Amino acid sequence: MTRLIVWRIFEAVLTLLAIATITFFLVRIAPGGPFTSERGVTPQILENINAHYGLDKPMVIQYANYLKGLAQGDMGPSFKYANRSVNELLLEAFPVSMELGAYALIFAMIIGMLSGLLAAYRPNSWMDYTPMSFAMAGICIPSFVLGPLLALVFGVYLGWFNVTGWNYPDDRILPTITLGAIYAAYVARLTRGGMLEVMGQDYIRTARAKGVKESMVVLRHGLRVGILPVVSFIGPAAAGLITGSFVVEKIFRIPGLGTIIVNAALNRDYFLILGGVLFYGGLLVLLNLLVDLLLLWLDPKMRARASA
Repeated sequence: MTRLIVWRIFEAVLTLLAIATITFFLVRIAPGGPFTSERGVTPQILENINAHYGLDKPMVIQYANYLKGLAQGDMGPSFKYANRSVNELLLEAFPVSMELGAYALIFAMIIGMLSGLLAAYRPNSWMDYTPMSFAMAGICIPSFVLGPLLALVFGVYLGWFNVTGWNYPDDRILPTITLGAIYAAYVARLTRGGMLEVMGQDYIRTARAKGVKESMVVLRHGLRVGILPVVSFIGPAAAGLITGSFVVEKIFRIPGLGTIIVNAALNRDYFLILGGVLFYGGLLVLLNLLVDLLLLWLDPKMRARASA
């Protein structure tokens, strides 16, 4: 276990370094700059601004200075948010995106696992076809289509919810459903497939032969192994729920990371773009490590292979 953690941390450092390098040079070689759109700025003032932020130095030196600051935990200043650092902006907006992602993940796991268990309990029946049809619809309808539809029906026509803002508890409902629907569909299909494979195993038939209640067979003996595909999916899904909130946050006017980073891309705010990309990259690496540890705890075979 210790060897696995150390190796994953080493891989994470190399991955984040590669992400930082590629993103740094991609945003710099694109035409224009963070201050080229400013009106009424003379060439001398523009030159002074670039010198203040170190943008007048060779790109290799800028890259070395950025890595030096990054090693000290400093992601640099924001060009468009005056007197604000990238660290402050990310830490200020991340709780909102994290809250939305957590609600969407809970929604996806509950709805998806219940639908998958129901479908696996009676395969090739209406109890199977009905939830799987909704799951297929959830996969096919993207969030940028589902979100405006939900806002139109439940916000405008029925007036049950606000369609913008993040101020009241009911403001969370429509964004949560919009963001979590597609992941609930994937969880449902993964749960169904995993449970169908497990329920045909010898130890399940042995438990039934011993007279164990069907509910205990499914929930205690089958679910522990049947949800392994779902557990493997949690890491990328959790990161996707947070990064995928970009569109949902713009639709419902939620003040999260998505809004800030989209504005940073439009404004060519170099350090804020880099900070957002690295933040999400580090989050994805951390979540994948946690999922691997959870899989090792659930599956004895994986523990045996890891210790070999």
